[in-house]
Formats: sequence, C-alpha cells, structure tokens
Amino acid sequence: MDVRAAIAFEAGQPLRIETVQLDGPRAGEVLVEIKATGLCHTDKYTLSGADPEGLFPAILGHEGAGIVVEVGAGVTGLVPGDHVIPLYTPECRQCRSCLSRKTNLCTAIRPTQGRGVMPDGSSRFSFQGRPVLHYMGCSTFANYTVLPEIALAKVREDAPFDKICYIGCGVTTGIGAVLFTARVEPGSTVIVFGLGGIGLNVIQGARMVGATRIVGVDINPGREAMARQFGMTDFVNPKDLKSKDGGPDGDVVGHLIELTGGGGDYTFECVGNPTLMRQALECAHRGWGVSTIIGVAAAGQEIATRPFQLVTGRRWIGSAFGGARGRTDVPKIVDWYMDGRISIDPLITHHLKLDEINEGFELMERGESIRSVVMF
Repeated sequence: MDVRAAIAFEAGQPLRIETVQLDGPRAGEVLVEIKATGLCHTDKYTLSGADPEGLFPAILGHEGAGIVVEVGAGVTGLVPGDHVIPLYTPECRQCRSCLSRKTNLCTAIRPTQGRGVMPDGSSRFSFQGRPVLHYMGCSTFANYTVLPEIALAKVREDAPFDKICYIGCGVTTGIGAVLFTARVEPGSTVIVFGLGGIGLNVIQGARMVGATRIVGVDINPGREAMARQFGMTDFVNPKDLKSKDGGPDGDVVGHLIELTGGGGDYTFECVGNPTLMRQALECAHRGWGVSTIIGVAAAGQEIATRPFQLVTGRRWIGSAFGGARGRTDVPKIVDWYMDGRISIDPLITHHLKLDEINEGFELMERGESIRSVVMF
C-alpha cells in the first residue's frame, strides 16, 4: 500500500516527504494507522549523524499513537480497531530479561531492531523499489507502519491521540524514572538537571509520589514558570551563580548541597551532558543519595567522578524508557492522564502537519518547543 512518510535519506539533511510502499503484516505483526507522533530529541540525534547506530535511508519517529488496521497470523492480543501506542522498548514476556523482573529491556527482537528491520530480517517499507529501514522498531513518521505485536501497548479508546503519543517516550521516560527506576519515596528532596520535556515529567513524577522539595536546574530562565506549574519548588540557573571571586561559573554542586541541606535524596540528569551527569551525582546526599542518568550523551563521550563520591554511599544508576514495561505500564499511564493524575496538555506546545515536520525540529533546536506533535 502507498503511505506518506518523512524519510531520512542521509545524516544532516532535512527529512523529505515522499510516498513510500508498505507491505502488509506478516506472522506476529500488526499494521497500524498512525494518528499522531511526537518529535523527540532522539530522532534529532539520529538525524544529525551523531548516533553511532543511525542507519539510512530510514523512516524515523518512535513516539506515536494510532489504530490497528490489520493483524498477521498468530496475533492474539490485538484486533482491528484497537487503539495502540508503539513501543521502542517491547515487552515479549518470555525472554530471560522479561522473566527476570529485574529490567524492562526486553531482548526478544533487539538484534533486528538495531539493524532497522523486522524480526524476519526484512523491511516492510520501500521507496522506488529499494528498501527503507525501520527506526527503533516503530517508524511513526509515516501515516501507516508495521510493528511486532510485542511492540504495541493496547490503550483505552477515549484518550486523545495527540496527547497520549507523548506517553510513547517522553512522559513515560520521565515519570517512569521516578516511579520504576529510582523509586522515589514520599518526603524526599529531588534535584532535576534539565527542564525540557523529560525533566518536566520527572518533576511531575516526583510531585506525584509526594516529594517534599523539588529543585530544577536549567540555564534557560524561560523554563521556570512551567516547571513550577508541574511541581518544582526551587529554581537554580547556573548562569546566575557567582564564583568566590565574584566572577561567573559558580559552584553549582556546592550551591545545591547548601540549598537542600546536604544534597538531594534523588537527582536526575535529563540532558545527556557528561558534565551535568557528574554534577548530579556529586550533589546527591552523602551516604544514601541516588543519581539517575536519563539523558543520552553523544557517541564516544564518557562520565567521570572521584571514587570518593561513590565509596561515601552515593549510587549512580541509569534508566531507559523510565524502567517501564511497555505493554503492562503504558496503559496505566494513559489511565493516569485520563484520570487527571498527570498533566500532558501544557507540554504539547505545537501541532504540525507532516509537511511541517522539519519546522518542528527547528523549533526544538531553538528551544522554542517542549513537544511538537505531527497530526496525520
């Protein structure tokens, strides 16, 4: 079938809107009509060429929502008409990782997913007779896509596509890191580095679990108002801090430790900057502070700290997709949104058409959007 898609033909070039061909679902696969898709920094990262796993040509996009159109042989959990959210982190419930209950990182289709193909080793997309690769197993920058059944979460039908698509990545990554990875307790002090889409969701996750003090750290003062709306109690702009001699570049770590009376019980790095990762660890409370890395650093970058920071009781951990098990937890998060326990609407700052998708990435680059959503 013919579908409209934004194709990344090569790194560093704008996406091109083209009509591509999509084969129907094979065994264990599902054809989905995508109704809305968010533009995530991970898509931008791959498109830039900095992603060592980036492959081209490909149809990017991994933060979507849509409706099941057709199912392949052997699919038992979904039927045409079901509303679904694609999962770049699937949940097969049968692999060693899923059965361990220690991680959400299902390994059932990871090798082929990383090569941009379906589990049988082939692509369902083609353009002018040549294969076009899938992206993160999702490819939501097309109005139709094919995914394995284990990479789809069935959700309630009254939830708006343009809001719940964000649960396919940003919302779950942020809130999940608080609830499922770090397991923040009521009464905690939380410090969040980076108040973009992920950081704001960390903040509302911390508020949701009853954190008493939530400190946001960002060099963009324009982020403060919305962060306070989501639950932030204190705002720190590192650019406003002065060094001991009165100059710029003050001691962010020292300031945060003093501000919180010893440091954060839980800290989160949501940018992907190794310097901030170190600062987030070092401002965690001595003896018990837990620092969670969410942001994805560029290829080849490394993190470093003095061993003293760890042997004095701090812990450094990482979180992928918020530690959420997609088919199990994503429907719950949709329910939380529909029940008013979490907020998404203010985070969707721009609605775009597919033809405007490159403008969405420009808004992201300029820091003028929280999340832009393409509506099909």
